[in-house]
Order: sequence, then C-alpha cells, then structure tokens
Amino acid sequence: MQSWPLLTLVTFLPLAGVLFILVLRGTPADVARNARWAALWTSLVVLALSLVLWADFDPTQADFQFVELASWLPAFHIAYHLGIDGISLFFVLLSTFLTPICIIASWASVTERVKEYMMAFLVLETLMVGMFCALDFVIFYVFFEGVLIPMFLIIGVWGGPRRVYAAFKFFLYTLLGSVLMLLAILAIYYQIGSTDVVEALNRGLPPGLQTWLWLAFFASFAVKVPMWPVHTWLPDAHVEAPTAGSVILAGVLLKMGGYGFIRFSLPLFPIASHDLAPFVFTLSVVAIIYTSLVALAQDDMKKLIAYSSVAHMGFVTMGTFTMTAEGLQGAMVQMLSHGIVSAALFLCVGVVYDRLHTREIARYGGLADTMPKYAAVFMVFMLASVGLPGTSGFVGEFLSLLGAFEVNTWVAFFATTGMILGATYMLYLYRRVIFGVITRADVRAMLDLSWREVAIFAPMIVLVLWMGIYPNSFLKPMQPALAKVMERVQLSLHENAAAKLAER
Repeated sequence: MQSWPLLTLVTFLPLAGVLFILVLRGTPADVARNARWAALWTSLVVLALSLVLWADFDPTQADFQFVELASWLPAFHIAYHLGIDGISLFFVLLSTFLTPICIIASWASVTERVKEYMMAFLVLETLMVGMFCALDFVIFYVFFEGVLIPMFLIIGVWGGPRRVYAAFKFFLYTLLGSVLMLLAILAIYYQIGSTDVVEALNRGLPPGLQTWLWLAFFASFAVKVPMWPVHTWLPDAHVEAPTAGSVILAGVLLKMGGYGFIRFSLPLFPIASHDLAPFVFTLSVVAIIYTSLVALAQDDMKKLIAYSSVAHMGFVTMGTFTMTAEGLQGAMVQMLSHGIVSAALFLCVGVVYDRLHTREIARYGGLADTMPKYAAVFMVFMLASVGLPGTSGFVGEFLSLLGAFEVNTWVAFFATTGMILGATYMLYLYRRVIFGVITRADVRAMLDLSWREVAIFAPMIVLVLWMGIYPNSFLKPMQPALAKVMERVQLSLHENAAAKLAER
C-alpha cells in the first residue's frame, strides 16, 4: 500500500496540465501543438498512476482502500474524504484510459481553440475521477455536478450546427434531476449529523425516509444513465458533440448513474430499492425494447449508436435492482464493456466522418473494399455490442439476464428480445456501411486507418477480448465490495421484516 496520496495525485494531476497549457505562449500553431502534447503526456502519466492503483489494490478486501481523510469544513462535519473499493476502481481506470484516447482522436480533427479544448478535457478528467473516489456527499456532489461544465463547453463550442441547443438540453436535464439529490443529501446530513458516506452506510436510515430519499437520488441518476423516458437529451448531445465528446459521454458520463445506484441507492436505501425494484424493471424493459426499435429507424450513425446506449444501459439498471450476485456483477461488467465498446463505435463513426463529413448511413457502402482494416476493427466492436461470446458484451448481458431470471422470468424474457433487436440494428448498420457496391467516387477515394487511428483502436480491441475471454480478472476485485452491498441490503430487509412482525 502506498503511503503517499495516490488518489489525490490521480484526481488532481490533470489540473497541473491545465495550468501548464494556460501559460503557453507563441504563435497559434506552436501553442496548439504544445497544448496537444502537454495534454497527452499529462493524461498518460495519470493513466500510469491509475495502473499503480490497480497493481496495489487488494482484491480480497471489501473495505475502501487508499483512503485519504482531511478536515475541510469541521464545523459542519464535512471532510475531504477519498477512497476506492472494487466498485469504483474500474471506473477510475475507465476514465483515465479513455482521456488520452480522446486527446489522440482529436489530434487532427480539432483545429480551433485547441488550447481551450485540451484544458476542458483535462478538467473533465479531474472531475470524473474525483466523483468515483469521493467518500463525502458534498465532495461527491461537487464533482458530480462539476462534470457538466466542461462537457457543456465541449458540446457547445466544438459541436455540430445545433450544438447550443444540444448543450443546453443536456445541461438542464441533468441539472434539474440533481437538485433533488442535493435536497436528499441535506436530509441525510440532518439525519446523521455528517456528510460522510461511510458513516451513512454504517448507521443506516429510517425506513419511512428511505422512499423519499431513494426517489430524489433516482431523479438524478436516472437522467444520467439515461433511463426511459428521460433519455431524450442523449441522442441530441451525441449527434452534436465532437467525436471525443461522444466518447467520454458514452464511455464515462453515462456510468455515473449506474455507479450511483450501486454505491448509494442499494446500500443506503435497501428497503426502498427492494420495494421499487418492479418500477425500475418496467422502465428498464421499456428502454431496452423501445430504444432498440427506435435505433432500427435511424439514418444517422451517431443517433443509432446513441439509442443503442440507452438500450444497453437498460441491462445495467435491470441487473442492479435484481440485487443478486449475478445481476450486480453483470451490471458492473456491462458498464465497463459499454464504456469501451460504445466509445470505440463513436470513434469508428468519427473515422469516416473525418473523411466524408457526413454521418448518413445511406452515403456509405462498400467500405470493405477500400478500408479493410477499418472494416475489421468496426466488426470487432459491432460484435461486442451485439454480445457475441468471447467479447466483453456477452459477459455483462449474460450475467444481468441470469440475475433477472432468478428474480422474474418475464423481465428476463422481455430483456432477451432486446438482445435480438440489438443484433438486428447493429448488423443492419454494418451491412449498409461496410458491404455492398461502391457507387460514389468520394467513398472510393476514402483512405484506410492511419497509424494514429490504429494506435487508438488496438488497446480497445485488446480490452474487449480480454474482458470477454478472462472476465475473472475484472470480476474478482469487485466481488467483495458487491457482496458487502448485498449483505447490507439483506440485513436491512430482514430487520425491517422482523420489525413489522413485532408490530403485529
């Protein structure tokens, strides 16, 4: 175990890169070049430090590790409290892994305000990592809401023609839900006299209060996931965001809601989570089937993948609220898998968009002839999205369905139809873009993947196959923490049942 503040370094080191980029001077071309390299090296150092976290992490422990605790506002019992367990470890790694990929992906496509663009991504990295490490409700809320600011700028400044509309819609949807969560945090503070997450988990909350607090947290997390029917901001945000913005949005920001359900909703409000699980199952099944059908009707590649994200995250919410070992593990793996696969799919769209400047599916066709390397890469991620055995997508969906089958066979049955629809729209997309006859000269002139693009996709392919072939390397570190969550839930349910029995 490291004695130095490793979590603080991983969280705040990107801000050192921001300060360095801020003071860069010279010609616009020199500043842009130096900003790119500074952002890349900063993000790579942060990635290396996060890998140290993984290497030093004890997979047999359920408790928080690398804990850092310092007094911040002692009069209000609010502290700077960081720590990670098996649940948050991989989300930290996902954030630090995707950030350098986003910077490399933007190397040639972003040519205006490069300095500010790179600063926005580094600030975003700090906020994402901090949110997954926070063990104080106030610290968590600051990071959770702070993420909106750089993402709002990334969409609103460097996005497409309707970027301002999409940015404001994204901001307002996510902010409005979070206001209710802030009220719930205040209620928890007045209930236990502290904003410490660990203390709240250990002390528990009255059953009568849990439902209201659960609904308040749900309002925030459901928008972030996003769950049906509060998902409508996502397709607009994805379509208008630059490629790297879509990568972070799909790869990390959508996981904030799922992480919140597992970290807070289940262990803090176990009775409400149990009572309202059928409500979540209903919304999850509707999301899986409805958004899959909507994806089938899309003619824009980004919109199709955006709707597929809502469907895939439906498996996450379904698996989470089964409150079984298989369901929770499936939800975790599905989030990690989706974070890599959906990010890669948006990068695949970005590759052809950079060449032809259109995302319309009908404009392409026959790319297997002119871009064979691209066709092979796209195929790997398309099959992972479908859930082909041997890829990461299969493990998450299989475990989630297994958990659902234990609880309610009808939920599992309807969710399985979503898998069939998922295969339909992804294969439809791949067939129309990759196969067929080339009829346009501009499509025939498209160049295959460059070395920079190959360097982006290679580690993502390795991770997708690694997670699919040897999932235990990811499941083992998270199992003790998930078992502890389930233990809290079961204990609370038994105590509540015993209390009701005693009342009679």
